[in-house]
Amino acid sequence: MNGTSKTGQQRGFRVAVLRALMLGDLLCATPALRALRQGLPQAQITLVGLPWAGELAARLSSVDRFVALPGWPGLPEQPVAEPGERRRFIAAMRACRFDWALQMHGSGDVVNPLVAAFGARRTAGFVPHPLPPDDASTAALAADFAVWPDSGTEVERLLLLTDHLRLPRRGLGLEFPLTEDDRSAARALWQPGPQTPGVPPLALVHPGSQLPSRRWPPARFAAVADALADAGHTVLLTGSAAEAALTQAVAAAMRQPALDLAGRTTLWTLGALVERAALVLCNDTGISHIAAALGTRSVVVSSGGDAERWAPADAQRHRVFRHDLPCRPCAHALCPIKGPPAHPCAVGVKVAPVRRAAVRHAARASHG
Repeated sequence: MNGTSKTGQQRGFRVAVLRALMLGDLLCATPALRALRQGLPQAQITLVGLPWAGELAARLSSVDRFVALPGWPGLPEQPVAEPGERRRFIAAMRACRFDWALQMHGSGDVVNPLVAAFGARRTAGFVPHPLPPDDASTAALAADFAVWPDSGTEVERLLLLTDHLRLPRRGLGLEFPLTEDDRSAARALWQPGPQTPGVPPLALVHPGSQLPSRRWPPARFAAVADALADAGHTVLLTGSAAEAALTQAVAAAMRQPALDLAGRTTLWTLGALVERAALVLCNDTGISHIAAALGTRSVVVSSGGDAERWAPADAQRHRVFRHDLPCRPCAHALCPIKGPPAHPCAVGVKVAPVRRAAVRHAARASHG
């Protein structure tokens, strides 16, 4: 088991928290992690997450230590690890002798047995259904397990657990800590040389997402990006190296020039660009939550996702557009509807209202 801890943490009470999900999912958990820290200020809090999350955990004041979860049966985010690796992971977790293990991953159908295997003195989390009130064997569990809610934002759902455990809240805001080195590296990507007055405001256009079914068409991103450029913004196209074809498609469909940074940013330089931008235009994906954490205005197209669950809390600063259909929310990687029209939840979101909102939001940010 690969674990990392922060220097100087000598706390005796040990807590493990399972949240082995992607970027936006983990950012939505930061308010609950803060509540945990508020309620247990002297505890050593270990986040158990996907390998990518170690860098973020190292920056969160609510987390002291990080352990990477190997691929686990029933969890689709990474390939399942071989049995020996899984056994070694559980043995190492049990050797930590956690006082408390919290399941902040979801309803618990798959992961509650995993968290129980950590061998903590006390285990808490979510259960998919209410425990029988008259069953003596579950009476003690009811004090530690909350019923997973089927409505509300992800932030509020996770805070229901810390509320249930009587841990005080410390706000609803998401966290995405940046450093001056991040900001300097980001400036070097789009503006060589010292920053000078009069530099046009930035608009970030991020056409990718983990699932193709969650992507608005590139030509529509291009139409809105052109409007932002016409309004005097420098348009930056962002994405991973694997999303370069998407950003290239947006650039090819644009009338105006744009700087394509696909594959050239780290998680942290991307965050610094978001912080500097007047607006982020994106799908319902991780960068939307970065914008919410940093207070940057955003316009989000939600294709197939559960918009009410994942939309940023501040609806004035963050506009979410969606086309409601009976098949939402959708978990398909590729839309199974062949049309016409194909992919109706995406093409049902028209350009005109998104363009108006983007230009208006970017202007408000640029003028304070």
